[in-house]
Amino acid sequence: MKNTVVHKADTRGHADHGWLNAYHSFSFASWYNPERVQFGSLRVLNDDTIAAGMGFGTHPHDNMEIISIPLEGDLAHTDSMGNTETIKTGDVQVMSAGSGIKHSEFNPNPDQRTKLLQIWVYPNQQNVEPRYQQITLNPEDRKNKLQQILSPNAEDAGVWIHQDAWFHLGKFDKEVTATYDLKKEGNGMYAFILSGNVTINGQDLETRDGFGIWDTTSLDIKATTDAEFLLMEIPMQH
Repeated sequence: MKNTVVHKADTRGHADHGWLNAYHSFSFASWYNPERVQFGSLRVLNDDTIAAGMGFGTHPHDNMEIISIPLEGDLAHTDSMGNTETIKTGDVQVMSAGSGIKHSEFNPNPDQRTKLLQIWVYPNQQNVEPRYQQITLNPEDRKNKLQQILSPNAEDAGVWIHQDAWFHLGKFDKEVTATYDLKKEGNGMYAFILSGNVTINGQDLETRDGFGIWDTTSLDIKATTDAEFLLMEIPMQH
């Protein structure tokens, strides 16, 4: 299919720093793949495991929407806006870095690792006032259906960002199907399989595979085993 790209789990960049074991779906830090710099407005998809008591020291960002989704354990957050929060499994955190912020992220637990997805999306406007938001999701809302966790609209379900993007989580039993209709013309979809096997528009995907598709208006999704997955609809131009 000419309007698709498949990123198998074992083709991702990998860096094991001891305290941090990171897999990169797109070029990041010392891992560079000219064919995997971004997918539309999606710039970073990092699958991170942080050792007990370890984390990222204070560092700066600007003009990026940064989304963190803990998959296991907790993450303690401190930033230059004065936020001191802990995000737990089941939460979603977003920072609009805008005109510039500094932050740190640590695993506060002395005896448990933290696993999280770190996602960067290019914003649709530059130098906005930095902002922070986190919410706690109800996991029942993704049981055999698609749960919206992010949108461009502050009044919609989930967190919001400065971009015409919509993220959904699904936790499907085997054989459950769904159709996803893209919300904005010109957008594409990048799906990331958290666990299990999923078929999307005929493409078979396994745990930690990524699948990008564009020039389409809808997705046919089927869980071929019990599965969890993240759908990221984003503009193909940024």
